[in-house]
Amino acid sequence: MKTIFEKSNGTDGINLTDEKIDLSFLNDNLTRKEAIGLPQIGELEVMRHYKELSDRNFCIEKGFYPLGSCTMKYNPKVNEFLSALEGFGALHPLSDDEDSQGALELMYNLQEALKTVTGMDAVTLQPSAGAHGELTGMMVIKKYFEVKGDNRKKVIIPDSAHGTNPASAKMCGFDIVEIKSNEKGQVDIDALKSVLDKDVAAIMMTNPNTLGIYEENVLEISELMHTNGSLLYYDGANFNAIMGHTNPKLMGFDVVHLNLHKTMATPHGGGGPGAGPVGVVEHLKEFLPTPIIAFDGNKYYRNYDLKHSIGSVKGFYGNFGVLIRAYAYILMMGKNLKNASENAVLNANYLKEKLKGYFDLPYDEPCMHEFVLSGEKQKHESGVSTLNIAKALMDENTHPPTVYFPLIVHEAIMIEPTESETKEKMDEFVDVMIKIAKEAKENPEKIISAPHTTPIKRVDETQAARHPDLKFTE
Repeated sequence: MKTIFEKSNGTDGINLTDEKIDLSFLNDNLTRKEAIGLPQIGELEVMRHYKELSDRNFCIEKGFYPLGSCTMKYNPKVNEFLSALEGFGALHPLSDDEDSQGALELMYNLQEALKTVTGMDAVTLQPSAGAHGELTGMMVIKKYFEVKGDNRKKVIIPDSAHGTNPASAKMCGFDIVEIKSNEKGQVDIDALKSVLDKDVAAIMMTNPNTLGIYEENVLEISELMHTNGSLLYYDGANFNAIMGHTNPKLMGFDVVHLNLHKTMATPHGGGGPGAGPVGVVEHLKEFLPTPIIAFDGNKYYRNYDLKHSIGSVKGFYGNFGVLIRAYAYILMMGKNLKNASENAVLNANYLKEKLKGYFDLPYDEPCMHEFVLSGEKQKHESGVSTLNIAKALMDENTHPPTVYFPLIVHEAIMIEPTESETKEKMDEFVDVMIKIAKEAKENPEKIISAPHTTPIKRVDETQAARHPDLKFTE
């Protein structure tokens, strides 16, 4: 496919005026001496070019997207319409509270809804992504111990944690203490006890964890941490698995962030937009970033009066358009919100049982909304790696799952079907995975050289990541 520059044929796509514009009022150093070099092509050809480019992109509306941990679920299009309503889309963030009652009411109601599903006592909507929520939560924990005059320096993180966990804690000045998982893929209690001392500020956990396995000893962990004067941080990346059936408060957590794109069907990826609200228990609510949205029984307002606030963490008040979408999703689902978790768990267990006879299953436990296979058998028997399997899936109108994560599983294949997918679509995926497993044994070279049908074939991924070619040069 030619680039837009290569298609340039000297045609003017649009002419704003026939008059020659007098630029003498500008300083000479502000005017261009040579042509800018933009492509010249007619409007219709421009539209065809970008339509062709869009057709090459893979998206959830085009095929199955079982991207483990990132929860690539379908985003209802009605939410896009609602977020674009003039009263929301044209509202300036500097508008006074009196002129923003509708938007403030929506945010207040969303805060209350998230308090209900998480069990937390207070919520901030400011953070602009899940990792930003993590950072905000760890800043709250840091400030809490500072105010107490207790200079704790360590944060415990299981080896199955998301990679952003240690990064968020480290950015707040904590030292990271990693603990190993046990034979069931859960936190090893003895390993936890061996590192737990009065210098530990918190433990960061995901439940279910990144293996898709529920931490059955979470209450014991909570008691151990609280007895030590430490806090528990809940990474809400996998909240989609438990929503409406239990909550972090019942498990003993003190701080939680949510990835709204994973649980409440909002857009993410490509650098944004995103949202990562943070909830806290009662004794931490004075540490939240300001402002929080409050209601005095008459009007909604932005409350800046929090005694120990960590301060603002986002310009204005977060990504409002994403918050609208999340609130709309919650309202549409209503009392059936927990069905999303039920179906996600059912779908994942269905796929796991169908595929475990063809790929290694390192932890053969009932899973929640996702599970992790291993391509170790294929690599050992025929030299077909997990990366090769991922590339082969691209030939089957299926986005590859997350691979090589979590790191505790060699040749990991992390699969999350989400609640959005039908049994028919999952059966198609099962058939494709079995087909690849058989070809890996009978004709491994076909899998190793995949993909064969995509616009761009196999590339040097290391060079592509380190030396991307981001511009066109003749």
